[in-house]
Amino acid sequence: MVNNNYMISNENLRFGIYVHIPFCIKKCGYCDFNTYAGLDKLQPEYTNAVINEINGWGRRFPGSVVSSIAFGGGTPGEMPAEQLGSIVNAIQGSFVVEQNAEVTLEANPGTTSGAAMKSFVDSGFTRISLGAQSFSDQNLVFLDRIHSSEAIAASLQLAKNAGFRSINLDLIYGLPGQSMDNWREDLRSACKLGPDHLSLYNLTVEEETPLYDRVKRGETIPLSDDVSAEMYEYASSFLSDFGYIQYELSNWSKPGHHSRHNYGYWTWKSYIGVGAGAHGFINGERIENIAHPREYIHALRNTTNPEAAITKRESPALNVSIADWLTLHLRLIRGFHEDQFYKEFGVEIEIVMGSLLQELCEIEIVERFDSNIKLTSRGRLLHSEVAVKFLIYLESQDLTKYMGKG
Repeated sequence: MVNNNYMISNENLRFGIYVHIPFCIKKCGYCDFNTYAGLDKLQPEYTNAVINEINGWGRRFPGSVVSSIAFGGGTPGEMPAEQLGSIVNAIQGSFVVEQNAEVTLEANPGTTSGAAMKSFVDSGFTRISLGAQSFSDQNLVFLDRIHSSEAIAASLQLAKNAGFRSINLDLIYGLPGQSMDNWREDLRSACKLGPDHLSLYNLTVEEETPLYDRVKRGETIPLSDDVSAEMYEYASSFLSDFGYIQYELSNWSKPGHHSRHNYGYWTWKSYIGVGAGAHGFINGERIENIAHPREYIHALRNTTNPEAAITKRESPALNVSIADWLTLHLRLIRGFHEDQFYKEFGVEIEIVMGSLLQELCEIEIVERFDSNIKLTSRGRLLHSEVAVKFLIYLESQDLTKYMGKG
């Protein structure tokens, strides 16, 4: 039967923690994240507010185990190491943090010194993700990045010297006017530096960003989807020759260096989000915090009750949860086993999704083999469209008719 009580127990929860740091030196024109430039003076108060929220969650879930911690933003690497270290200490004091937990820091090339990186490692950070984006200075200018191509290599070396166990580089492709030759050069330059992990993102034009306004005015013409798809497929082939294994739609790693924290997102694990605008997923419930850092600080100034920071919470309907589960698991290159679906929802996937899965297999977007389901190489280019199909299909289904058929 369909399991309508698929949420796990509050006790002895095992999860990841995401810490949102909303501060940037400069907000990039393509970015629609909850980030702010020019608010650095709020950092000490913000740190205290985050610690209050963490302490509150620790009392809410006593004895719970933390398997991974990730600081994103914004640019956490531009915060003083002692402030981020105090947040890590608060997590360690409020939860049972696994001995080999992955602790990730996002940073920009050229803005985090070697001494600061060493302090981050000493504070418990094990992984760093550098927002390189491109090795072309022209492209970096277009993206409103404040670093040069030379700064990427320098920062990566500083991170190695500091002792980070894993180093990731972010790259963006599909830029207006970008050629295949330019993209090949970005990939060659990245591989020459030998990072442990690479994340490749297709530029998307998000509403309410300066880039969106430029496109709407006709000042910037986006690259065609066909060329972007060609760049993606080239990267998949190119990186495998350098020993990088693609394990997720946008992520490649050397053996043993995949992002454990992000892997938790894709496999439907619970995580707590702390900080302004942070999102969490706890016991099947989606939670969102107050977005603006000033309002967030005010809400938590005199309390450790995490409810004070929450502005939205939602327990999605079962059909939405199933669509989300499928969409996330199909981001993984290996896909998922049908038994995983049954364990989560208490019904065979064939009963709920059989006709749509058959349709997707027939048009070679999805493949099924030995009870494993994954996207084909063509399907990887159409993941967003597949996600929409899942939701539309499930919204048309009466899941109550499957009761007792599991």
